[in-house]
Amino acid sequence: MPTSNRILNLFVIVFVFIAKLHSISCSAIFSSDPYAQQQLDRISKLPGQNFNVSFAHYAGYVTVNNESGRALFYWFFEADEDPSSKPIVLWLNGGPGCSSIAYGLAEEIGPFHIEEDGKTLYLNPYSWTKAANILFLDSPVGVGFSYSNITNDQLNNGDKRTAADNLEFLLEWFKRFPQYKGRDFYITGESYAGHYVPQLSQAIVRHNHKNGEVIINLKGFMVGNALTDDFHDYLGLFQFMWSVGMISDETFKQLNVFCDSQSFIHTSGPCDKVLDIADEEIGDIDMYSIFTPPCTANFNRFSRLLKQKKKVGLIRRAYDPCTEQHSTVYFNLPEVQNVLHVHKKNSPSKWETCSEEVNENWKDTPMSVLDIYRELIPLGLRIWIFSGDTDAVIPVTSTRYSIDALNLPTTSPWRAWYDDGQVGGWTQEYNGLTFVTVRGAGHEVALHKPKQALTLIKSYLSGNSMPKLKQVSDL
Repeated sequence: MPTSNRILNLFVIVFVFIAKLHSISCSAIFSSDPYAQQQLDRISKLPGQNFNVSFAHYAGYVTVNNESGRALFYWFFEADEDPSSKPIVLWLNGGPGCSSIAYGLAEEIGPFHIEEDGKTLYLNPYSWTKAANILFLDSPVGVGFSYSNITNDQLNNGDKRTAADNLEFLLEWFKRFPQYKGRDFYITGESYAGHYVPQLSQAIVRHNHKNGEVIINLKGFMVGNALTDDFHDYLGLFQFMWSVGMISDETFKQLNVFCDSQSFIHTSGPCDKVLDIADEEIGDIDMYSIFTPPCTANFNRFSRLLKQKKKVGLIRRAYDPCTEQHSTVYFNLPEVQNVLHVHKKNSPSKWETCSEEVNENWKDTPMSVLDIYRELIPLGLRIWIFSGDTDAVIPVTSTRYSIDALNLPTTSPWRAWYDDGQVGGWTQEYNGLTFVTVRGAGHEVALHKPKQALTLIKSYLSGNSMPKLKQVSDL
């Protein structure tokens, strides 16, 4: 940031303190000054943070519809080192109805994770802030801390409105953070964000074209274990469950009869009945990570589609299947919500990792987003798809069927990629798209394989192929 801006920010901090003493509305005074608004959104230290950090981070709201007062909650982290030289990566979680703060930030790629007590934080040594500036967004309205001033507005969400609101959020966010305008921008996400991410990418491309200029400098997008095409996703899901021995031959046949042309979000009665049979056969396992034990705590998991050179806090942690429970405790603490500048009068009375209300009232969801890939691939965007291979929600077989449906020429054949001398997964490159699997990872790849996920994002942002055995030390 220029020296003049640093001086301005120092002035703003002092003025905000004085204004609060005299009960003056700071937001009203500084609404036209983006750097002043940044300071209002800036977070100094979080409850339970018993360590210092070198990066700045900000949280707050951006209004995306003035008529209804729809406001989306964001949390932005500058890169650990030299943020002015690094791109911006937007992360979106799916559901639909699940919080990017709950999953992407607190469980996966964010710098702060939550201890078992639900009150204490620890540093994530594999945070994606080591590679980029990371922006997390709770979308659509009704998710996380995001809200609307119109009662039951959260009952009218769907893919189209979500894409439009997300685009409006970005346009307004870059006005609040003008120092990042024109910066290389990438969109990432997982699960139902397999819809959100390409749909938002399409909206940005069309908005730029309509205005005749690059308003948002979109360079590409990457999705993981992503809902892409309902037919191929179901086809791959049933094959995966059958091939690993989770369901019977008879149930496998019935699933392919009654569910093969169904929507993932709005299934028919006959399909639901067979899915219930499959659920009974599968038993009590974590479908998001089939080879790890499920959380046995007294906690009802929302069972829907979700779901630097400095070595500070470099510790190894085992997979905790109850991480969602830790987030629920932490983000409901009043002191945490105060520090995050949460509008308590507007946002839901209880913070939830996922909104079942949003999910059950979802309006529009296309059966496929492959048409968006066909539109965007020729434009030269960097498009990657990754898949944890122990996920039974959107398994690796589903993703491979969807990619095959694009009929893209192969430019680099199937091979293993390496991390610390071990096979991290497999990859294949196509004309306009790269596919990467992450060995041993579940639905939330960065939760189960955080180190490999950091290697993935570094390779993606650099534009390089996934590392071969001799290349790992160079990342």
